[in-house]
Amino acid sequence: MTQTLSTIGSLLGGLGLFLLAVNMITDGLKFAAGRALHDILGRWTDTPARGITAGIMVTSLVQSSSAVTVATIGFVNAGLLTLYQSLGVVYGANIGTTVTGWLVAAAGFDIKLELFALPMIGLGMALRLSGQGQRRGALGEALAGFGLFFIGIDVLKDAFEVAAASVQLPVVDDKDLGGILLFLGSGFLMTVLTQSSSAAIAIILTAASGGVLSLSGAAAMVIGANVGTTSTAVLAVIGATPNAKRVAAAHIVFNLVTGLVALLLLPVLFWIIRETSRILGLAEIPAVTLAMFHTVFNLLGVLLLWPLTGRLAGFLEQRFRTAEEIEGRPQHLDKTTIDTPVLALTALVMELGRIGDITRRMGLAVLSTEMAPDKRIKHDRLAVDNLSRAVSDFITRLGRTTLSQEVADQLPKILRATQYFSTAAELVSSIHRAQMTLTPLADSELAAKLSAMKSDAVTLLQGLNPQAAEFSIDTCEIQLQALQSSYQTIKADLLLAGARLRIGIPDMNELLEQLSRVRRMLEQQVKGNRYRFNLSQNSGTQSTTESEENLGQGI
Repeated sequence: MTQTLSTIGSLLGGLGLFLLAVNMITDGLKFAAGRALHDILGRWTDTPARGITAGIMVTSLVQSSSAVTVATIGFVNAGLLTLYQSLGVVYGANIGTTVTGWLVAAAGFDIKLELFALPMIGLGMALRLSGQGQRRGALGEALAGFGLFFIGIDVLKDAFEVAAASVQLPVVDDKDLGGILLFLGSGFLMTVLTQSSSAAIAIILTAASGGVLSLSGAAAMVIGANVGTTSTAVLAVIGATPNAKRVAAAHIVFNLVTGLVALLLLPVLFWIIRETSRILGLAEIPAVTLAMFHTVFNLLGVLLLWPLTGRLAGFLEQRFRTAEEIEGRPQHLDKTTIDTPVLALTALVMELGRIGDITRRMGLAVLSTEMAPDKRIKHDRLAVDNLSRAVSDFITRLGRTTLSQEVADQLPKILRATQYFSTAAELVSSIHRAQMTLTPLADSELAAKLSAMKSDAVTLLQGLNPQAAEFSIDTCEIQLQALQSSYQTIKADLLLAGARLRIGIPDMNELLEQLSRVRRMLEQQVKGNRYRFNLSQNSGTQSTTESEENLGQGI
């Protein structure tokens, strides 16, 4: 009984040391490397090949494929990496995580680990204590982590050697499908419970070295642990952004494919590994064989998926799409219409209408939210930016074809209207940000005038809908001119109130800036919709030019 408890304690202690070591290595090297790791991921990933190399390098250093995957998700969300580029990093991270197996295998040779592990811990902690908050201290933490890593492996190995005398797990061979699946599930569960494939791999390899596991059973558990690491990605992206879910899905696809291939080719892979070991003169040590097996089937997975990277990225781009992303994608611009310029022009006008509708909705939202933040405004701004870029790109491609004079004359107008709407969306974002810091106006007379101007602005935007039957661009322009007059009156009142110290000068300046943004936003909205209306009606340029001159008279 005492021996059993001692063995269980050694197993738990060894596992605890190992998990602590991996955390120390990861945290220490991430801090010590500083921006170097970010530069590797951010700059060395322009092709899948370089992405794979970057993934291998960074994961080998920090000993955590999860940390690399999370960093990759961050780069994709920030727009520094495309989903296509991130797939290479995911592939490389899975290869890089096999380094853990080789470290365990290296510890399996007859080497007295304490001869170098204990000095590593001592030196590492000396650096850690003398360099708190500095790169030297972070390197010391990582060095001590590597020392603990080998101590933990040694404790696990000794515990499994003792356990082998009393624990007899079923022996399976390559053809025992039921047994293989049982061990595969055990490896998967082990990774889910520890949330570390490195820990699971270390336990499996040391158990095989200690004689507790047969080679085939251990190989099945390695496959299960490799698939089980996807659980970390699944948990990490609950409630996350679509890009995060796509990168996590790529990680899951890769691990499932490699696991299935390894399972189907288990006898073949073992034969290849044995022959390779014989040719290289490597001793038949279980840990070495399993480390090589882990590396080989991950390399095989990369070779299988690398040619399909573009298709996989395209497939994932169509998944996990939010309403905002869908709205930010062109619905009418299609390359098939390029060859028919008249149809292309119609598509552009329809897409311009969508931009105008979103911008108008943004204006109504910002004038109705008072001081409360509105996440929808941010999403709409992104949609406007995406659609505006799509319109510009489409016009560029259309301009390379042979166009009639009528179509050619309309394209600059579409670009100008798009610019008006983009500027209006930018002003809405500025108004929204400023609302978070504006001080409520204590002067009731000024507050009433500001409220009346805001009410008139809302009325203008509500009527600024070219699709409505009662829409009149002339009426909207008259309303805008009235608002500009109100703006000048309120501006004079605010300046007078500031001069007489009825309100603070800083508050006065902020209110003047905000009023100016609102006035300019409304002006851009009306200008854009004048062009939109004229384009949809296929009217001439004279009315547009005259209208624009009238609109430009405000200060």
